[in-house]
Amino acid sequence: MSFTPSEFFITSGHATSPVSDLNAFDLALLKARISEQNLVAVSSVIPVGASRVDVKELPMGAVTFCVLSQMRGRSGDSISAGIAYTFRKDGYGGYVAEGHLHGSAESLKEELGRKMAEMSRIRGVEFGEIHYRVEELQVPQDEYGCCISALVFSDYGE
Repeated sequence: MSFTPSEFFITSGHATSPVSDLNAFDLALLKARISEQNLVAVSSVIPVGASRVDVKELPMGAVTFCVLSQMRGRSGDSISAGIAYTFRKDGYGGYVAEGHLHGSAESLKEELGRKMAEMSRIRGVEFGEIHYRVEELQVPQDEYGCCISALVFSDYGE
């Protein structure tokens, strides 16, 4: 049985909560429009022929495969979470890298760029333009915070 994604979308969000980091995570998912799905983390391969689409509504409770990055923090923390994705220049699919850190979006983008360069090197293939989606948050005093970024597979071919 083949279960190959044919579409994906990119989304992200960040949020805070005075109650817990789990509640901040839940609200970040809500802002990213993926809070009503059962998210299943997958690794980093974009299938041949898969195309990016706009964020779309998915059925409540749907098992939803995604490459998800998240970073949680507490009062005063600077946190970032993000993904980078690209397609191979030879047209044979693409790849996703995820990352998170205590620090700035710019620092995370640099780290993601290094990860993508290494993925290209070890495969011996050239990548096209690298696209980034990074969220950054300075967590307010007496709050918990969370940043998320995701590549979400949204439709499947035969």
